[in-house]
Amino acid sequence: MNIVFDFGAVLFTWQPAHMLAKYFPHLASTPAAAQELATAIFHHEDWQDFDRGTVELPAVVAATAKRMAMPHDELHAMLAPIGERLAPIECNIDLLSALKERRDRDGDIKLYYLSNMPVPYARTLEQQHSFINWFDGGVFSGDVKLGKPDPAIYQLLADRHSLLPERTVFIDDMPVNVKAAQDLGWHAIHCHDPRLLAGQLDAVLAATL
Repeated sequence: MNIVFDFGAVLFTWQPAHMLAKYFPHLASTPAAAQELATAIFHHEDWQDFDRGTVELPAVVAATAKRMAMPHDELHAMLAPIGERLAPIECNIDLLSALKERRDRDGDIKLYYLSNMPVPYARTLEQQHSFINWFDGGVFSGDVKLGKPDPAIYQLLADRHSLLPERTVFIDDMPVNVKAAQDLGWHAIHCHDPRLLAGQLDAVLAATL
């Protein structure tokens, strides 16, 4: 069985509303306001272009600052070091470690990643976290100029590693990304609470292996 992990909010913390509340408290003074601001920034085409590697950080900062009437330098100060601030979610790194041991012992699973990740953040994660070397392969959106939920990025991973849909489990925190995998015939798990993922994955593997 092939197990494919997303990174943000699955293996690494990703809480953009909390980050905005810290950096721009006057614009994100309530949880609802912070979430609305996060959606306006990180779900906009400007940011998605950055995810896909078709624009670089200075361009997305300039475009977002202008569009949202936010101070450019403060916005850059928040966005530039995101790669360094993405912290591992320990319970799921423990899960990944157990899966690696199982793969190395039994050979009945393979481990991959498929993550919407801008190039500078991807390189930082690779440098700072040795467990990324545990994977048998993977795709960062910024490296291939594609992003989830575009089916093409899923198919790219599948083609590179000869993944059969019925033998592939995809894990993501975004329902739209989960649905895209299911539409391709993959098994898929919506990771809405990292603490529950091990049990969710056990259930899928028990039903499919």
